Amino acid sequence: MQGITSSLLLFLKKLFRMPKLYLIPSLLSETDWNDVLPQKIKHVCSETKYFIVENIRTTRRFLKKLDKEINIDELIFFELNKRTTPEEIQKSLTPLIEGQNVGLVSEAGCPGIADPGAEIVKLAHQKDIQVVPMVGPSSILLALMASGMNGQNFAFVGYLPVKPNERVKRIKQLELKAKTEKQTQIFIETPYRNNQMTEDLLKSCNPSTLLCIACDLTSENEFISTKTIKEWKNKTPDLNKRPAIFMLYHE
Repeated sequence: MQGITSSLLLFLKKLFRMPKLYLIPSLLSETDWNDVLPQKIKHVCSETKYFIVENIRTTRRFLKKLDKEINIDELIFFELNKRTTPEEIQKSLTPLIEGQNVGLVSEAGCPGIADPGAEIVKLAHQKDIQVVPMVGPSSILLALMASGMNGQNFAFVGYLPVKPNERVKRIKQLELKAKTEKQTQIFIETPYRNNQMTEDLLKSCNPSTLLCIACDLTSENEFISTKTIKEWKNKTPDLNKRPAIFMLYHE
């Protein structure tokens, strides 16, 4: 009788299993995934059939890195980027509504952080779908950890304006906030504009302001350094086409 009861309970658990939206971090660089991701991510990806991703091609490659035995052709992908319509976003939630687990995979790093996946997570909460964040690399947090700047009071402000005059104005605003509120200001730039960003920072900021540059995180070419603006003027790295994080702080 006890065996029958246990089997019945297992059957009911499977029958009424609550679907989960797994937030799956991806790699920041071409490195061995075992160095930066826990084994549980491999297990979840191997057991999941539906994925919401920024780029199908790069996600397929990422999944094959995790597990060569994954049959990519059996998986179903929903793209989520700036071209995705509201109707397509709603459609990507269909497997969850039907009781299937779905993996949300960022193009690099953690889903929902400087990433369009936040929209999917918001909708999942609205529909009472369980959201499961998984451990993985975040370039923002890794850079902050290694910066020596204030890790108790910080703000990530995303991309700065593209137009030079507006960008310089924004840099000065962030520098002032870093000084008056003792708050680390974290921001990013499109890799091919990194050198221009560095140039604007060195021209616009006070010589005593601290600037941390962190690029190619988790790769063999990883570079992280915090110096004053005055010190940076003596030697600046070439950041062209290298994924980078910038941080300002003033003690």
